[in-house]
Amino acid sequence: MKTMLQVDFPYQGPMGQAMSEQMKELAESINQEPGMVWKIWTENPESGEAGGIYLFEDEASARAYLEMHTARLTQWGIGPVNGKLFSVNAPLSAINGAPL
Repeated sequence: MKTMLQVDFPYQGPMGQAMSEQMKELAESINQEPGMVWKIWTENPESGEAGGIYLFEDEASARAYLEMHTARLTQWGIGPVNGKLFSVNAPLSAINGAPL
């Protein structure tokens, strides 16, 4: 079953275009993660947060990515990392145009 992963963490920048330029290689590497379907990058300069909404093929892939990503962010001095997993109800999501 497809699994959504929601991640957020404190982040002071860069954001916007600067983030797009500096994180391009990271974004490209995320596409190579096992089970990855897509990611929506999120940022909120006002609250000093960033993160993402991910869709994975299955829960095991999402859990493995969350563990690896949390360790990577912690190594970069970013934390705490909040991660939540959700099963996707595909029939209802399709009614609302979800890109599944």
